Amino acid sequence: MEVVTGNLTDTVVPEILTRLKSTYPDAKCGLHFTSPFELLIATILSAQCTDVRVNSVTQRLFSRANTPKAILSMGEEELQAEIRECGLFRSKSRHIIGACQMLLAEYGGEVPTDFQHLMQLPGVGRKTASVIISNAFGQPAMPVDTHVFRVSNRIGLAMGKTPREVEEGLKNVIPRKDWNDTHHLLIEHGRSICKARTPLCKDCPIQDMCISAQI
Repeated sequence: MEVVTGNLTDTVVPEILTRLKSTYPDAKCGLHFTSPFELLIATILSAQCTDVRVNSVTQRLFSRANTPKAILSMGEEELQAEIRECGLFRSKSRHIIGACQMLLAEYGGEVPTDFQHLMQLPGVGRKTASVIISNAFGQPAMPVDTHVFRVSNRIGLAMGKTPREVEEGLKNVIPRKDWNDTHHLLIEHGRSICKARTPLCKDCPIQDMCISAQI
């Protein structure tokens, strides 16, 4: 795997993080959850869906069922009806049902804390597993969603053609203790200023350090 980092120096990267922390002091996971299982379900639902929509759906869903056993008791048809607003509801419901079955059969109904074990659950890829171990268990991780991927490439923190390349690039330049915070900061920056179609460069706190802004 080829990992390409930008032309940012060792002194610039800490300054970027400092400015982003100052701009987004309350950056945190946008999904609402009270347990690792709720975060697992919410993250599966978040594929190609906004956090706001997911939170609206899970508020209703979790009031009815927020354990693997309770989800399975609903049945797939009822689950589909509950999560329809999130889009891709048929495939997401299959993944959720499969994950709940595996959690009960192999993990006593508990969400595993190990990254590789998480990856074996239906509907759980590298990003989802990283989100869970980071936000539910406090382990250092660098989930790369569309915002993190775009912002990292654009400003030059880590440049890659795939999320995995960007993930490895970020891990190379960001101290391990800052991985979780950096993930949330890049998401907030991507949503608020470094937007996909029309980035608000004039409002950007790191414009002078962004390699794209210098082109």
